[in-house]
Amino acid sequence: MADAQVLGAAKTKKVKLDDVAFGARFNGPLVHESVRAELNARRKGTASTKTRAEVRGGGAKPWRQKGTGRARAGSSRSPIWTGGGITFGPKPRNYTFKVNRKERRAALRSALSVHAERGTIAILDPSPFTAPSTKQAHELIESWPARPNGGSVLVVLSDDQVDVALSFRNLARVSVLRADEVGVADLVGAASLLVSEDALSDLTLRAKGEKSTAADAAGTDEEAETEAVSEAGEEE
Repeated sequence: MADAQVLGAAKTKKVKLDDVAFGARFNGPLVHESVRAELNARRKGTASTKTRAEVRGGGAKPWRQKGTGRARAGSSRSPIWTGGGITFGPKPRNYTFKVNRKERRAALRSALSVHAERGTIAILDPSPFTAPSTKQAHELIESWPARPNGGSVLVVLSDDQVDVALSFRNLARVSVLRADEVGVADLVGAASLLVSEDALSDLTLRAKGEKSTAADAAGTDEEAETEAVSEAGEEE
């Protein structure tokens, strides 16, 4: 069973990592497909060029067909003319493609397991961050012995850890994301991974395909509200 060092704690301690989420075998093709899907989904796909039919002007024949000694030309908006249309240029399109849910989870487990195997994952103790402090966050990262020199760091936090997020967000080569926002591309692109204990549990549940306690509670509240509305409608 893999473990991770706790940074920021008063005493040196380690946290055991889940074998299912952090002990999977690396699947290169699956990780590659998931990374491609995530990066493609981030593309806006708004690049657009005009064809010769869409470029303004060029309605009249530039010169007569014969007798001028010049090449034949039917429109000044031909692709070979300056200011003419673009041949095979980009048009607005959607670059996304589907990756099955089980494949995404397997790719997420592979990326997490690589960090666990290399020892580039650590657990963040958020208790010292009573207020936003970039200096404190910088000192914490610099005190991490297993971090590659100058390597990028991905900090994964829960929704309520605002002060911690404000402390890390201005550091060079440091990215801050919520546990539900972390993708395979983010994990693969980071040299090291720093996760809070709350975010670690949510990330583990995501990798295992299980719902978090907060999500279950939200679902229960929604069901109760729906039942209350339906009961009120029946009474009316």
